[in-house]
Amino acid sequence: MTRSLRRRQSRKRQADNSSVDIKDKLAQKRKAKATRRKLMGLIGFSLFFAILVGVPLSFSISPKIGGSVGLLIPLFVVCYNYPRTALWAFLIYMPFSGTMTYWIGGGNALFQLSKDGFYIPGLLGLIYYCRKKKQAIIVSKPLLITLVLLATCALLTLFFVNGAKQFLPTCDSISYDDRYLRDANGEWILSADGIVIRTPCKNSIPFAQGILGLKVLAGYIPLIFCAYYLINDKKQLLFLGRLLVVIAIICCGLALIQFWMFKTGRCQGTDHLAGELLFKPTIKARCLVGGSALYSPSQGQIRMPGTFVSPWHWGWFLVANAAICFSVAFSDSAFFWRNCGLFGMAMVFINAVICGQRLALALVPAVMIIMLFLTGKIADFKRFIPIAIGLSLVLLIGFSFLNPDFVQERIDSFVGRWNASPPYSFIQEQFDFAMRTQKGFLGQGLGSGTNSTRIFGKVSLIETYHPKLLFEMGFPGLIAFMIFVSHLCFLTFKIYRGLKDECLKSFASSFWVFLLIIAYFPYWYPLDTDPVCVYYWLFAGVLLKLPVIDKEEQIKLKAQKAAEDALKKRVKTKRRNPSAI
Repeated sequence: MTRSLRRRQSRKRQADNSSVDIKDKLAQKRKAKATRRKLMGLIGFSLFFAILVGVPLSFSISPKIGGSVGLLIPLFVVCYNYPRTALWAFLIYMPFSGTMTYWIGGGNALFQLSKDGFYIPGLLGLIYYCRKKKQAIIVSKPLLITLVLLATCALLTLFFVNGAKQFLPTCDSISYDDRYLRDANGEWILSADGIVIRTPCKNSIPFAQGILGLKVLAGYIPLIFCAYYLINDKKQLLFLGRLLVVIAIICCGLALIQFWMFKTGRCQGTDHLAGELLFKPTIKARCLVGGSALYSPSQGQIRMPGTFVSPWHWGWFLVANAAICFSVAFSDSAFFWRNCGLFGMAMVFINAVICGQRLALALVPAVMIIMLFLTGKIADFKRFIPIAIGLSLVLLIGFSFLNPDFVQERIDSFVGRWNASPPYSFIQEQFDFAMRTQKGFLGQGLGSGTNSTRIFGKVSLIETYHPKLLFEMGFPGLIAFMIFVSHLCFLTFKIYRGLKDECLKSFASSFWVFLLIIAYFPYWYPLDTDPVCVYYWLFAGVLLKLPVIDKEEQIKLKAQKAAEDALKKRVKTKRRNPSAI
């Protein structure tokens, strides 16, 4: 009787479960149908509005501008309504944006901002979603203090330096003699940095230059907030690492094809030119992907852009992905993806040799070695030894396809450049210039030393990041920025050391070392360069979210352990008393 009763109860439970499953499936189908309807409605409305605006612009201004506006309107609408999808699309599209700029945009500067067509509406949509759900916008209250300090210094410079310059008279309205000072002999009076100006004037739009300079300085800091809500669990963290590794492998593969096309003569390069053109990257030499290229092997000059607009951006992409591929190779839970990370490290290293960027050739192996020691992976012999052997084999196979003389030439080029202009003396010169040209407490104005703001006026060529901050915002701005990034590194270090899940802690250690290297790296300007500035703030947001994910993982682990203990207890009970339930 007892057995038949148990069978009836079991059937009833199965029937109840099946009915619940059917209800869940129906609810999911209704939700998916409603989502499709909403998406189709949004696409239809945005396409109608795009045609309404884009067609008149095509006839009145140019078809290219009309088409661009027509594409941007539906993109903005859809990305605003699906912010998380937009942010994933932003991460995927960004490494290829330089190629799209020349494939579709014909080199138009507006297309270089096309990646922000995913980022900005995605950011705004996520802010609206969090406000609607009453979720926190400020994801780290301790970090807010130093961020406000940086924002205050930046805005003071924008309004009191760039804003003041905006009201200066135009240089065309002042005669040359009235503008510059002469001595009694009619000679121009020179200062340490050039001719002494009697009457300041403007040849540009200083306030617009300042706004764009502010965007370059802090435009991607909100990615901290985006990453916090984009990565919700361990599964999504693993997906992020795997996605970035796949993108790195694809981009490096395209760059290898680009190098092969240059080497075999399928792309002409710059070796047929004369004079100084043999030593300058040019858009006319672009090949397959990316933008400006330099390929003059007869002069020992190679600067390949990969999938980016310039060789400079490609070099920094390789540096960033040295850290990303390292983190996946040592931290991913799946054997297949650890090998993908290993393969990505090898591809990045080979491209650092062939791309011709001395910075990539030096920093890619340096970043890998620094991360190996600072993350403590070198002590994990079970994982380090197989990866070291595998990486050595892959590199050996890769370099077997390259001419040893070519590799030696790249190394000699790096050594020669170092001897001709040692980095430490170059950095000192840049600091000396920035301090010598200080004419006020708040610097020369935002954007005045940022190359990408030159469309709004003249900029000074400052090729290191911290002197550039000093030049633009003075000592208050430089100090505020260093306090902010130091505070960020301190907070994320505490987070990383407090994690309990080994996989999460391994990823966190790699991300934190990346933040540390980039924040204090004195040479050139990584935080002004795609994609380093994107990955930097993205990883900061991920690190701030990891304590929440770690807590959830510990709860799951405890629940799993309790279930296993209960199962073991039942098995023991059944063995002692087979008739017991």
